[in-house]
Amino acid sequence: MLQAVPARADYIRDMEYWLSDYNFYQAWDITRGEGVLVSVIDSGIGYAPDINAAVVGGADFSGVGSPDGRTPVGASPDHGTLVASVLAGRGTGGNNGILGTAPAAQLLSASVAFGVDTAIPSDEQIANAIKWSVDQGAKVINMSLTRNSLEWPKSWDEAFLYAFEHDVVIVAAAGNRGSGTNEVGAPATIPGVLTVAGLDVNGEASYDASSQGITIAVSAPSEALVGVAPGGQYMKWSGSSGAAPIVSGLVALVRASHPELDANNVIQRVIATATPVGEVPSPIYGYGKINAYAAVTAEVAPVKANPLGDLTEWIKLYRRGSSTSTPIPWDTSTATPAPLPFDSGNIAGLPTLYQLTTVGVPLLFFAGFGTIVVIGYIGVTRRLRPVVPRDHSRHETDETPQPPNV
Repeated sequence: MLQAVPARADYIRDMEYWLSDYNFYQAWDITRGEGVLVSVIDSGIGYAPDINAAVVGGADFSGVGSPDGRTPVGASPDHGTLVASVLAGRGTGGNNGILGTAPAAQLLSASVAFGVDTAIPSDEQIANAIKWSVDQGAKVINMSLTRNSLEWPKSWDEAFLYAFEHDVVIVAAAGNRGSGTNEVGAPATIPGVLTVAGLDVNGEASYDASSQGITIAVSAPSEALVGVAPGGQYMKWSGSSGAAPIVSGLVALVRASHPELDANNVIQRVIATATPVGEVPSPIYGYGKINAYAAVTAEVAPVKANPLGDLTEWIKLYRRGSSTSTPIPWDTSTATPAPLPFDSGNIAGLPTLYQLTTVGVPLLFFAGFGTIVVIGYIGVTRRLRPVVPRDHSRHETDETPQPPNV
C-alpha cells in the first residue's frame, strides 16, 4: 500500500493552476462567494481541515450514512470531499492548503451512495437530495455524477423543476470517456442544467477526463487536479467530477457579485463570458472555456429564459403515456459525431457504456488506469492518487496513478 506523505503547503497551493489560468484570483478582488449556499450531492463531505469551516449543514439520503451527511458512503467515499474542496476549500491558514474557486461560499453535504446496494433506490436518493437542498436555501447544486444514460426517471422531472422554480442553478459533470461515458448522460442531458466538460492543463479538450454532447455549456479543467480527502490527505486526481465544482464555485462568485440576478441570468453570465473555441455552442467545449473575472465584471445583456433550455416545455413535449423514462428531445439516429481535437488513442482496456449499464457486470472493478468504476451511478472521477512532496511539473501527464484505498 502506498503510504502518502503530507505535502508542503506552498507546493499544494502552487498545483492549483486553474486559479490563475482561469482568472479566479482576479475575480476574488470582487468577491469570494460570500453568502452563497451551495449543496454538494455526492458521497458526503468528510472531515478535513481545509473544508470543515465551509460546511454548515447536511443530511444523508442513502440510508447508510450519518444524519449530518458528513460520513462518506458508497464505493468511492472520498469523492464528495475532493469535490467540495475544489469548490469551497478554505485552506488551513496563511498560504497553506486547498483553496476552492469560491473559498467564502458555504456548503451543504447531501450524501448519496454510489455503487452499493441500499434500501433506497439511487434515483430516489438523488431526487430527495435535490428537494432537500432547495428547502435548505441552496442557490447552487453541484452534481458530479452521471447515470451513464441519456434518459432520466420521471421522479427527476419533479425534483429538477422544483429547483428551477426556486431559482437554483444546477451544475453537472459531463462524464469521462476514460470511464466509458462517450457522450453526456443525465443529469447533464436535462434542459436547464449547466453541464461542464473537461480541459487538460493546456486548456485543450480532455479526452479521458471529459465527454461530448450538445448539452455541454462550458468547459473547465479536469486534469492534474488536486483536492483533499477525508482526514486531510491531499490527492492528485482527474475527471469532470473536478471540472463541475470549479464551475459551481464560479456560479457562486456570480451570485455573490450580482445578487439581483435570477438563475437564468447567472447562467447567461457564465456562458456569455466564456472564451469561445471555434463555433459555439460546441459539443466539445460548449460556449467555451470559463473566465472567472469576466463572469463577475463584464457587461452582459439580460435574458428572459434559461439559455440552456426549459424543462417544463420538454416535459410537455416528450413525456407521454406512463413510461418511466423518455429519450432526450433530439434525433441521434443520423447525427454525425463531432470531430475530436485530438487522437483518441487506445482505450480498448476501458469499460464500455454497455458494460457500465449491464447488471451482469460486477458491481465494482478497476479500469485501465486504476480508476474505480461503479455500475449505475458513478462519481465521474478518472484518476486518483496521493500527493507526495517531490518535484512535479504540472504538465506531467505520463505518470501511472495509483488506485484509491476503498
